Amino acid sequence: MFYVGCHLSSSAGFLKMGETALKLNANTFQFFLRNPRGGAAKDIDDKDVKAFLELAKKNNFGKILAHAPYTLNPCSKDEKTREFARLVFADDLKRMEHIKGNLYNFHPGSHVGQGVPTAINQITEILNEVMVEAKNTTVLLETMSGKGSEVGSTFEELAEIISKTHKNGINELGVCLDTCHVYSAGYDIINKLDDVLEHFDKVIGLNRLHAIHLNDSLTEFNSHKDRHETLGNGSLGLEGLIRFVNHPALKGIPINLETPNELDGYAKEIAILRENYKD
Repeated sequence: MFYVGCHLSSSAGFLKMGETALKLNANTFQFFLRNPRGGAAKDIDDKDVKAFLELAKKNNFGKILAHAPYTLNPCSKDEKTREFARLVFADDLKRMEHIKGNLYNFHPGSHVGQGVPTAINQITEILNEVMVEAKNTTVLLETMSGKGSEVGSTFEELAEIISKTHKNGINELGVCLDTCHVYSAGYDIINKLDDVLEHFDKVIGLNRLHAIHLNDSLTEFNSHKDRHETLGNGSLGLEGLIRFVNHPALKGIPINLETPNELDGYAKEIAILRENYKD
């Protein structure tokens, strides 16, 4: 099954997001549980959730992906920022229990001069506190581009975070691979896709790859910058991205677009992917 979607506004609720996805010919989507810059979250309406789950079942939706706020930095050198991350993380995972069996993605954060070893210890310390709330949710670390002092731009860093987290079963803790980020981080998924996936499997395990962000990149390979572009208009190119989604090792993994688009743009990109997907 080919599960493809995009990022949708959660302001109108789950049912509205599901209905919007169907209009785009999507069968999954990504969303924020709260303002992406942090702050209070809206109450979840269980009637809305029930209606969405019925719609999703009827239309064979894949797992949907909640994204943590961008301001979440579990490895900040500022203790108050780390505490904010812990509180929001725990609260979001409690909210995910309303839509059991889905995915929650977060950026590992930036160490801001502390160094990667210290950062990894801080990230895993918070994960070990909050993962108890993830009873029916798979938590995902996102692959990062390596800009500034970002953690998680190498598969080895992600693997170390996973190994140091106590609750780290295959369906408890995994990875969301962002095509723009990994290409910018120095993984050549255009010319050496087999090698990259083999390396990922050796270091982390492909059975931990639970979601994909499909984006082109405004910057060149190994740039260590995070600049998303619409499909086919960046350095990865449409042909390479189509080869990527058709790779046998990636079949069935939910794909979400994070390209700089409005809904009509997402609809066009989803149509292109569906036209070029090989069952």
